[in-house]
Amino acid sequence: MGSTRSLESLRLSKPETAVFVSGVASMGLEILAGRMIAPQFGSSIYTWGTIIGVFLAALSYGYHRGGKQAAERATNGRMASVFLLTAAYVAVLVFAGDLLLRSAAGFPLPSRVASLPAVTILFGPPTYLLGYISPYAAELSTKEGVGEASGHVYMLGTVGSIVGAFATTYVLIPSLGIDAIALVFGGLSILAALAVSRPVGRRRATVTGFVALVLVASAATGAAGYSVQGEVVHETQTPYQELQVVDLGGTRTLYLGGQPHSAMDLDDPNRHVFEYTRYFHLPFLFADDPDEIDRVLFIGGGGFTGPKRFANDYDVTVDVAEIDPDVIAAAEEYFGVSESERLNIYNQGGRQFLRETNRTYDLVVLDAYQKDKVPFELTTREFMTLASDRLDDDGILFANVISASSGPASEFYRAQYATVDRVFPQTYSFPTGGAGIVQNIEMVATKSDARVTEAQLRTRNERRDIGIDLSGPVADYADPPRTDDVPVLRDDRAPVDSLLDSMVGYRYVVQESNASDGAGTARPAVRPGGPVPEPRSVPG
Repeated sequence: MGSTRSLESLRLSKPETAVFVSGVASMGLEILAGRMIAPQFGSSIYTWGTIIGVFLAALSYGYHRGGKQAAERATNGRMASVFLLTAAYVAVLVFAGDLLLRSAAGFPLPSRVASLPAVTILFGPPTYLLGYISPYAAELSTKEGVGEASGHVYMLGTVGSIVGAFATTYVLIPSLGIDAIALVFGGLSILAALAVSRPVGRRRATVTGFVALVLVASAATGAAGYSVQGEVVHETQTPYQELQVVDLGGTRTLYLGGQPHSAMDLDDPNRHVFEYTRYFHLPFLFADDPDEIDRVLFIGGGGFTGPKRFANDYDVTVDVAEIDPDVIAAAEEYFGVSESERLNIYNQGGRQFLRETNRTYDLVVLDAYQKDKVPFELTTREFMTLASDRLDDDGILFANVISASSGPASEFYRAQYATVDRVFPQTYSFPTGGAGIVQNIEMVATKSDARVTEAQLRTRNERRDIGIDLSGPVADYADPPRTDDVPVLRDDRAPVDSLLDSMVGYRYVVQESNASDGAGTARPAVRPGGPVPEPRSVPG
């Protein structure tokens, strides 16, 4: 008898089920919002702050409206209707989310709040609807007293949010694409509608069936609007970012977070497709003796263009620290990467790897930055000091920075230069594109007190046989930038998001090579979902 009562106490009533599911759905949609918004607006603290703020505002307004109506209108049937409306809007997200996202990107707002219209349009309505559930459930609760009913509802909603957060983060995102995850929450809302409206009448069944049909049709039809330029051969949501492998015109490109990261010529896999990867060889001109570079560490793998070329072209051992396991898997399956005696791959963050390794390196290549997402822990003076400690006495640091070389969008580059220059005796930079555009800027830092001139690099390029002509990269030798108005980045103060914010709305230009060692031609980077939109502000 006691066990039966215990089981009865664990069984959720209809209002309790509704509250629990609303918590799961609202938190799951919030995490999903980050993945949907990031390719267009980045995943900075401003983007996430906007997402959290919009969700809280929408829920609050839903609580307010639902609370005013609860005393007279709260029924299980109305809660079922809320879930059906939520599922219907999720169908809109699946079918037209990308189109809505791009339309909302055109609002002339300051870059820090540029994502506000998109988040509001895409996720405000379903979150607002879910806000009705808690006051309705509190009104329908069998608990004695307002306090007990309210506390019970808050508890169940919070538990549901916890389940939604962990399930989305650890199960759904690593396993499913964005549309499939949205479909899961739409389906969950339909099941909740059925659960709280039992027994289901003919009219309710008809409406529920129609919403389910619309949801399935939206997923089967595919997203409206722009599509990736090229054939998507692989797509997944990794624990860290959206990943796509796209084939177009004999070139295979790896997109991370909606931005092109690496590319491979399918007919000539060792060719440098993106011009900036040719600059990776510059340290062989900075070294007093290039033959003394025999152990190299790459922090960040991507498509492993640099590591593959180094292991293939030089008598070196290459270690790669790549934090994202799905990036490693994609590189192995689609970019011809395989471990060997000369190439070792470690699924580990770069700073953690440097902190834990007992090896020293002749060259450390930092290639883990993206235009709108930079791990701040890899930018600070403390990290640069750690890298310097892991370099030999004549070791070299190479950093692939994405920023503008001058103008308003150059803040991150100049702050990074100031930080590196605070640790290393000599720092150099090589912009790969024109002035005032967001591009790859290659930085080289040495532990030598003697400064290497552009003329010395030209002479070494002519005399040294390193297997690649670097006359073009050498010609991009730049004067040190102004750094008196930017901070030196530290572990306790690294405002990377603020520095990256100045690049929002600027076109990211990738320099693409014409041949193995030919000159590059500027090509606007194309991201999944179609061409990069024109800047919302004109570079100064």
